[in-house]
Amino acid sequence: MEGRTRGVPFPVTPHRDFLALTDFSPAELRALFALSDRMRRGEYRKRPLEGMAFAMLFMKSSTRTRVSFEVGAWQLGAHALFLSPRDVQLGRGEPVADTARVLDRMVQGMMIRTFAHADVEEYARHSQVPVINGLTDLQHPCQILADLLTVQQHLGSFEGKTIAWIGDGNNMANSWCDAAHLLGFTLRLACPKGYDPDPAILARAVQGGNVQLLRDPQAACDGADVVTTDVWASMGQEEEQAIREKAFAHFQVDAPMMARAKRDAIFLHCLPAHRGEEVSAEVIDGPQSRVWDEAENRLHVQKAVMAVLMGGEPLA
Repeated sequence: MEGRTRGVPFPVTPHRDFLALTDFSPAELRALFALSDRMRRGEYRKRPLEGMAFAMLFMKSSTRTRVSFEVGAWQLGAHALFLSPRDVQLGRGEPVADTARVLDRMVQGMMIRTFAHADVEEYARHSQVPVINGLTDLQHPCQILADLLTVQQHLGSFEGKTIAWIGDGNNMANSWCDAAHLLGFTLRLACPKGYDPDPAILARAVQGGNVQLLRDPQAACDGADVVTTDVWASMGQEEEQAIREKAFAHFQVDAPMMARAKRDAIFLHCLPAHRGEEVSAEVIDGPQSRVWDEAENRLHVQKAVMAVLMGGEPLA
């Protein structure tokens, strides 16, 4: 029988996926940040994905995820394919496994941005090319890579720093827990009762002794190096908006709350932001905000991930 080819002239080879931060070791994550920073500084000129195709499946729409992956793939030499539910048969009920098996015959890597984390895991089980999690309801690992690169860019390092997460215990909070568990910085999560992070992810992170779950956002911000938040109602939760506004009423990051952090503390937000809800305009548009660098850094960290998973760039 004729052997499999992963889209001639790229043969099928052993690969790894990036579905959560825990797919990399602490040493590998630090090497990934070093590679990302080289890309941010314009010191990386290679095109390790020359001639490759990269599929981007968007079951959830996005500005930053699409542009950063598409531009990043192009800069590394690949052709990126945008696929929405209207473009693929997933929108008409084709099984995830079948889509994965078809795409991996034609592309050399995939990014999926969707709702259920189980769908990304199923793609990875049935794909013979690298699968990258662009966002699920459980995890947002690429965004946390960008956030930590931003912390490193402006504060010199994330080592020994205190991060205050204010708001919903959502996919971002879960990925922050994974990052603290792996990298050892201090994480304080301030969430209203009933809006905690995933229990298993939180329990694993808390065991390390450097992660706390609080109910008081003011206390979480005291002496913090970084204050970060996200929208109160994520995509797919719009019908909960009124209930969530009531639950999160005291969790807005405003100037008085930001003043409880260190004088040189920075503010982060993964965007899109709702000024007047989870953050005041004074903070997100103020001098401590680093959200635009944070958004740009999605490009650099994702290029690093693609270069490693698809292009064979070593993490050393």
